[in-house]
Amino acid sequence: MKAELEALIEQMITRGILFDEAVKEFEKQFILKVVSQHKNNLSKAAEVLGIHRNTLSKRMLEYQGSDAHAKGNGNGKSKVTAPKRKQTAARQKVKAKAVARSA
Repeated sequence: MKAELEALIEQMITRGILFDEAVKEFEKQFILKVVSQHKNNLSKAAEVLGIHRNTLSKRMLEYQGSDAHAKGNGNGKSKVTAPKRKQTAARQKVKAKAVARSA
Protein backbone atom coordinates (compact mmCIF):
# COMPACT_ATOMS: atom_id res chain seq x y z
CA MET A 1 0.00 0.00 0.00
CA LYS A 2 2.88 2.34 0.76
CA ALA A 3 4.22 1.98 -2.81
CA GLU A 4 0.77 2.76 -4.25
CA LEU A 5 0.51 5.86 -2.08
CA GLU A 6 3.98 7.03 -3.11
CA ALA A 7 3.09 6.55 -6.80
CA LEU A 8 -0.14 8.51 -6.34
CA ILE A 9 1.71 11.33 -4.59
CA GLU A 10 4.26 11.43 -7.42
CA GLN A 11 1.44 11.74 -9.98
CA MET A 12 -0.21 14.52 -8.00
CA ILE A 13 3.02 16.49 -7.76
CA THR A 14 3.71 16.02 -11.48
CA ARG A 15 0.21 17.26 -12.36
CA GLY A 16 0.58 20.33 -10.14
CA ILE A 17 -2.06 19.46 -7.57
CA LEU A 18 -1.67 21.66 -4.53
CA PHE A 19 -1.27 20.16 -1.07
CA ASP A 20 -4.51 21.71 0.20
CA GLU A 21 -6.48 20.29 -2.74
CA ALA A 22 -4.97 16.85 -2.20
CA VAL A 23 -5.81 16.82 1.51
CA LYS A 24 -9.39 17.97 0.91
CA GLU A 25 -9.97 15.37 -1.80
CA PHE A 26 -8.46 12.59 0.34
CA GLU A 27 -10.66 13.59 3.28
CA LYS A 28 -13.75 13.70 1.06
CA GLN A 29 -13.11 10.26 -0.46
CA PHE A 30 -12.27 8.74 2.93
CA ILE A 31 -15.41 10.12 4.56
CA LEU A 32 -17.69 9.16 1.66
CA LYS A 33 -16.32 5.61 1.68
CA VAL A 34 -16.94 5.18 5.42
CA VAL A 35 -20.45 6.67 5.13
CA SER A 36 -21.19 4.31 2.25
CA GLN A 37 -19.93 1.31 4.21
CA HIS A 38 -22.35 2.21 7.00
CA LYS A 39 -25.29 2.61 4.59
CA ASN A 40 -25.47 6.40 5.11
CA ASN A 41 -25.89 6.04 8.88
CA LEU A 42 -24.06 9.22 9.90
CA SER A 43 -23.98 8.37 13.59
CA LYS A 44 -22.15 5.08 12.99
CA ALA A 45 -19.88 6.61 10.34
CA ALA A 46 -18.96 9.52 12.63
CA GLU A 47 -18.09 7.08 15.39
CA VAL A 48 -15.81 5.10 13.08
CA LEU A 49 -14.21 8.30 11.77
CA GLY A 50 -13.70 9.64 15.29
CA ILE A 51 -15.52 12.90 14.61
CA HIS A 52 -18.72 14.42 15.94
CA ARG A 53 -21.89 13.64 14.01
CA ASN A 54 -22.57 17.37 13.49
CA THR A 55 -19.13 17.78 11.94
CA LEU A 56 -19.84 14.89 9.60
CA SER A 57 -23.23 16.38 8.65
CA LYS A 58 -21.57 19.70 7.79
CA ARG A 59 -18.95 17.96 5.67
CA MET A 60 -21.63 16.01 3.81
CA LEU A 61 -23.46 19.27 3.05
CA GLU A 62 -20.20 20.77 1.78
CA TYR A 63 -19.67 17.76 -0.48
CA GLN A 64 -23.21 18.07 -1.86
CA GLY A 65 -22.54 21.73 -2.56
CA SER A 66 -19.26 21.02 -4.32
CA ASP A 67 -20.95 18.31 -6.41
CA ALA A 68 -23.76 20.68 -7.40
CA HIS A 69 -21.20 23.33 -8.31
CA ALA A 70 -19.13 20.87 -10.30
CA LYS A 71 -22.19 19.75 -12.25
CA GLY A 72 -23.11 23.36 -12.88
CA ASN A 73 -26.43 24.65 -11.68
CA GLY A 74 -26.64 27.42 -14.23
CA ASN A 75 -26.00 30.46 -12.08
CA GLY A 76 -22.46 29.72 -10.88
CA LYS A 77 -23.64 29.45 -7.31
CA SER A 78 -24.57 26.47 -5.24
CA LYS A 79 -26.91 26.71 -2.32
CA VAL A 80 -27.26 23.71 -0.09
CA THR A 81 -29.60 23.89 2.85
CA ALA A 82 -30.70 21.36 5.37
CA PRO A 83 -34.19 20.01 4.84
CA LYS A 84 -36.88 22.09 6.56
CA ARG A 85 -38.53 20.49 9.52
CA LYS A 86 -42.27 20.10 9.49
CA GLN A 87 -43.95 22.51 11.89
CA THR A 88 -45.91 20.99 14.71
CA ALA A 89 -49.48 22.09 15.38
CA ALA A 90 -48.32 23.93 18.52
CA ARG A 91 -45.66 25.84 16.58
CA GLN A 92 -48.21 26.75 13.90
CA LYS A 93 -50.52 28.22 16.58
CA VAL A 94 -47.71 30.30 18.06
CA LYS A 95 -46.78 31.60 14.62
CA ALA A 96 -50.43 32.42 13.80
CA LYS A 97 -50.79 34.39 17.06
CA ALA A 98 -47.62 36.36 16.30
CA VAL A 99 -48.89 37.23 12.82
CA ALA A 100 -52.31 38.24 14.24
CA ARG A 101 -50.68 40.55 16.82
CA SER A 102 -48.53 42.28 14.21
CA ALA A 103 -51.51 42.95 11.92
